[in-house]
Amino acid sequence: MSAQEFGTEAARPSQAERDHALDVLKDGVGSGRLSHDTFVRRMELVLTARSRAELAEVVGDLRPYGPVSRLLLRTVAKVSALNVRLRQTWQAEQLTRLRLPEPAVARLLIGRMTGSDLRLGDGTVSRRHAELRFEGGHWVLYDLGSSNGTYVNDRRVAGGTVVRPGDRLRFGRLGFHLTAD
Repeated sequence: MSAQEFGTEAARPSQAERDHALDVLKDGVGSGRLSHDTFVRRMELVLTARSRAELAEVVGDLRPYGPVSRLLLRTVAKVSALNVRLRQTWQAEQLTRLRLPEPAVARLLIGRMTGSDLRLGDGTVSRRHAELRFEGGHWVLYDLGSSNGTYVNDRRVAGGTVVRPGDRLRFGRLGFHLTAD
């Protein structure tokens, strides 16, 4: 962006010109060309610029992406998303399988203490870590106030969460892939 794009250099910038400069900054931070701190500092400069030349100086090193660059960025984003999905699938295949019990069991206590239905001998698992209950036709996993957390598909369980075959469970640092067979 140059001072010519803003018209006469010495003239005070209009609100539309400031908005355009802010859009260029947003594009810069969104594409990773600016850090959050740099974005905040430059945003303050845009809002306090007294001339179009000052405004052009703030965003001069940030050229907005053209159509080809945007297409390339979208393609890279799609490939990255595919990579994440493939990695998650691979990790799920590497996990120990944990088979859901028959609904007649109704309750499964998970923990490190003697007497747990599923006893896990790892120091990151609490003595009474979690409980799996069959409620209303679904299996619901409850965290029992564990120190290192109970996770379903990388989200920490707060209260109860319905679980299904295919879900990834983690108790402390021990991970499992939930199956029905």
